[in-house]
Amino acid sequence: MTVRTAAVRRGDEWRALLAAGITVLLWASAFVVIRDAAPHFSPGALALGRLLVGSAVLGAFLAVRGEGLPPRAAWPGILGSGVLWFGVYFVALNWGEQWVDAGTASLVVNIGPILIALLSGWLLGEGFPARLMTGVALAFAGAGVVGLAGSDAGRAPLLGVLLCLLAAVGCATGVLAQKPALGHASALQVTTFGCAVGAAACMPFAGVLVHDLAAAPTRAALGMVYLGVFPTALAFYTWAYALARTTAGKMAATTYMVPAVVVLMSWLLLGEVPTLPALAGGALCLAGVAISRRTARTERTSPQKDASPANSDLAAETPGPPAANPPRRPQQGEFHEEENPDGLRR
Repeated sequence: MTVRTAAVRRGDEWRALLAAGITVLLWASAFVVIRDAAPHFSPGALALGRLLVGSAVLGAFLAVRGEGLPPRAAWPGILGSGVLWFGVYFVALNWGEQWVDAGTASLVVNIGPILIALLSGWLLGEGFPARLMTGVALAFAGAGVVGLAGSDAGRAPLLGVLLCLLAAVGCATGVLAQKPALGHASALQVTTFGCAVGAAACMPFAGVLVHDLAAAPTRAALGMVYLGVFPTALAFYTWAYALARTTAGKMAATTYMVPAVVVLMSWLLLGEVPTLPALAGGALCLAGVAISRRTARTERTSPQKDASPANSDLAAETPGPPAANPPRRPQQGEFHEEENPDGLRR
């Protein structure tokens, strides 16, 4: 099937790029904060804690915006992304990092964007643009160099590797589930209810969370709150905002900027001077993302074709307002096409 993206005007394009940049920055900061907070929480408790905080923040924002429940058509994608991405990914990654070093975990988890690019090209009808595939491969190579530069020389336990691989699969399948939902509901709705579904899936860890919070130092508890407010609530919302305006493959490639930003933030905030391989890997990540993002500029120069499903992605990325349709009063219960507060045509 082919999944339409939102109609993108020139101003929307820059806002989407800014949203993706915010996502990358906040997700990179999560790796730094988790280092300090994770030793005081079990994997499930840490996931549940940040999801509860994130759900509260997103729910308050949803109420202020006056957005209600998503339409029925969006719920399969919301449930899928909530369980697989917010639930499975968070718990599996936290658990896997207890068995393997951060470098190995980063290397394995970064298989996720490759899976997203390949599966979205197949299942979502996004195709396999040569520049995107080249950029993803180059960025993954850079992420691998960064991961190997930070990994221990010893052999990683198989369980830890499998858990990180499970996290990568959860992330990829969660994004594939989320993308179609954004064609029916706003980015805020999809993120809010996806986060709430993930929190519900992690509720079996509630008792452990209460126990860990009682024993954790204030610094670790505040770190968990930070993870819920910024890398979860804000970053996942800006991710969904940008994903609604581009293809899943291009957004996946953009996440390869995270390892490079982590290297820089660890240097500035933790005083960890990066090695030459880490710097080289970060440069490869940035080069790969730049190549993959050039695809969008190339496509935007192509003339807009007919509005058939096969050409819907191309039409959605063409600058200028969408073709106007005669106004029509929607019938009761009809899900009509309009522009929601996030600019998504649905």
